[in-house]
Amino acid sequence: MQYRELGGKDGLRVSTLCLGTLPFGTRIDEATAFAVLDRFYEAGGTFLDTANTYAFWEPNATGAESELVIGKWLRSRGVRDEMVLATKVGALPEPLDAPWPEAAEGLSAPVLRRQVEASLRNLGTDRIDLYYAHIDDRETPVEETMGAFAELADAGKITLSGCSNFAAWRVEESRGAAERAGGPAYAAVQQRYTYLQPRPGADFGVNPHASEELLDYLRTHPELAFVAYTTQLTGAYNNPAKEIPEQYRHAGSTQRLAVLGEVAKELGVAPGQVVLAWALGGELPILPVIGASSVAQLDESLDAVELVLDDEVRARLDAAGLDAES
Repeated sequence: MQYRELGGKDGLRVSTLCLGTLPFGTRIDEATAFAVLDRFYEAGGTFLDTANTYAFWEPNATGAESELVIGKWLRSRGVRDEMVLATKVGALPEPLDAPWPEAAEGLSAPVLRRQVEASLRNLGTDRIDLYYAHIDDRETPVEETMGAFAELADAGKITLSGCSNFAAWRVEESRGAAERAGGPAYAAVQQRYTYLQPRPGADFGVNPHASEELLDYLRTHPELAFVAYTTQLTGAYNNPAKEIPEQYRHAGSTQRLAVLGEVAKELGVAPGQVVLAWALGGELPILPVIGASSVAQLDESLDAVELVLDDEVRARLDAAGLDAES
C-alpha cells in the first residue's frame, strides 16, 4: 500500500486507496463486509468511506446500516486508531420516504450538530476524521455551514471537513467563508471521476462528474485532497455484462475503451486495474474510492497500487477519443 497526507503535511496519513462501504449492511451482509474490511486492513488500507445515507433506499433500510457495520468491525478488531474514518452529512431525506433529493436534510447548523452525534454513535467512536458535506445546500448560508463545521472541530468531534458534489465556485465560496470566520477550510473534495469522459450535457443529478473547472481548481490548490468515487464504474470496465452508464455513452468513450483494452492486454492486467493506476499516477493526485463485494474483487484493486504506467502509455490513454464527435 502507498500513503499520502490528507489536509497538508501535518494532516491525516491515509492509504491512497479508500474503501467505499456503501452496500455494507444492506446488499452486502455483515460476514462478507467483515472479510473485505479485514483484507483491506491486512493490506495496509487505512481509509474508509461511508455516509449517514448508506443505503436508505434499500428495503427496510434507514441509512445507518453501513456506519453500524463499520462500527461493529472496529470494535471487534480493536483498530479504531489505525483507521481514518470519513462519513457524510446533508443528503439523508427527512422523512425517509420523502422525494429525494428535494427532501435532503441539508447543511444547517442544527442538522450538523444532530447528525454528527448519530454518526459517532453508529461508528462507536469519539471523533470523525473527515466529515463531508454530502451534497450542496444552496438554501443554507455558507457562513452557517462552515461555522457549524468549525464548532464540531473545536469540540473534537471531527478532525477535518470536506465537501462532496460541489461546483468549483461553491468550494471556493465555502473556503472563503471559513477563512473569514477564522475556522478550518475544507480539506478534501469528493467527486465522481473516472477514465471515461461524460458526453456534453450529461445529467448526473446531484452527483456530478468532476468538471474541467473543478479539476483546474484542484490543480492550483494542492492543499485540497481529491477523493474520486465511481472511478471503476461499479465494475463495468472489467465485466462486459455490465453496461457503461448512459451518461458516458458516446463515440469518444468507444475509442477510449478500445485503447484501455489494448493497454490492459499488453500489460497483462484487467482494464479496471489500468484505470486505477491511471488515476493514482496522474499529474493531479487522486485518492480513488474503491468498491468490493468480495475479497477477490478487493485484491484486484489492491494489485493496481503497484502498477505504474509509463509516459507513453499514459499519453495513449489520455489522447484516446479526444477527436471523436460526441
